[in-house]
Amino acid sequence: MINILVTGSNGQLAKCIKDVQSNYSDLNFIYRNSIELDITDFTAVQYFINQENIQFCINCAAYTAVDKAEIEQEKATQVNSIGAKNLAIACSEKNTTLIHVSTDFVFNGKKSVAYTETDPTSPTGVYGITKLDGELEVAKNLEQHFILRTSWLYSEHGNNFMKTMIKLSEGRDQLSIVADQIGTPTYATDLAKAIINIITTNNKDYGIYHYSNEGVASWYDFAKAIFDEKNINIKVFPIPSESYPTPAKRPHFSVLDKTKIKTNLQIEIPYWRDSLKKALSNSYE
Repeated sequence: MINILVTGSNGQLAKCIKDVQSNYSDLNFIYRNSIELDITDFTAVQYFINQENIQFCINCAAYTAVDKAEIEQEKATQVNSIGAKNLAIACSEKNTTLIHVSTDFVFNGKKSVAYTETDPTSPTGVYGITKLDGELEVAKNLEQHFILRTSWLYSEHGNNFMKTMIKLSEGRDQLSIVADQIGTPTYATDLAKAIINIITTNNKDYGIYHYSNEGVASWYDFAKAIFDEKNINIKVFPIPSESYPTPAKRPHFSVLDKTKIKTNLQIEIPYWRDSLKKALSNSYE
């Protein structure tokens, strides 16, 4: 049995890993939330990884409140940067492979073509800065690592755009949605399967990889697709970002180039609308 630690077990990605784990009988997944294992406590992390003989660690733990991070910088730093560093050092001591989940927010969104792994990073807010710091700590302290940058994550679990749109539609006959931020909705179950694929194939081509679903959309497009698939009759109006100001600046363009992960790791990636159909056909928490 391969022992796999999954941090951030209350989050949607960890729950999606749990959804698909039954397909892998030779993998022993050990889930821990922030109370059960505080990744900002190095001693606790070091002890756990050694005690449980962890061979792979999937770090789903993150401070993801993008706007709140602007006023809670220390909290975001502790989890996204220090926590990642602690895991990397502890994994290095045990020869454990770390799969660390990162974000499109490490880029400033000023490009007009898909971002590759080698493009310069330039985060515009605290969340992106702390996630980039986490990436750098992982790369500096551990050779056997995979850093997976993803974008616009949604699923049947937790709080996310898909579930928010469905909830908002219940009490309104129209919505205004930002149409000038472009990216790719990513079904967390698809990402979960890609992560497990990395483990089961025992690939050692370590480094930074981009993973999002195929295709491109705005938040407006994403909302329209949700309502179309659910046959929800609601008017949706496109608006510019300026009409919906937020404390943290969002990237206007955050499409990720997936050539490297498809080539090096042989990962197949579904089209975002096909995955959205699957997500919407399932029951929600």
